[in-house]
Amino acid sequence: MNEQNKTVAIFDDDEDILSICHYVLQEQGWAVSTFTSCDDIINKLKLCKPQVIFMDNWIPPKGGIVATQEIKSDSALMNVPVIYFSANSEISKLANTAGAEHFLAKPFDLDHLAEAIRIALLPKIK
Repeated sequence: MNEQNKTVAIFDDDEDILSICHYVLQEQGWAVSTFTSCDDIINKLKLCKPQVIFMDNWIPPKGGIVATQEIKSDSALMNVPVIYFSANSEISKLANTAGAEHFLAKPFDLDHLAEAIRIALLPKIK
């Protein structure tokens, strides 16, 4: 993977989670864009050009399922892997409904952040 293209976008309304994720991933060499809402999501993502997206289930104003479906219906973004993350016990089902490729249950060990990205990007690594 080209080190210069290590970009990730994180959508979560919990600023503590955003701060922690931002810090951990930045320390691992990722350029991190964080957002507390999913309004205007397509434009936000086209500006930051992430390789992978973390999507919270309860992201305002429309929620992670609708936001992920919007991403997956956009021709420029549809192939960017989405990692759905939530404390909801039905996370697997929610991720599937949203169209996300992967999921990460909250609370998670910080090591699981990088592992989730690695797994999400496996099909893209040549």
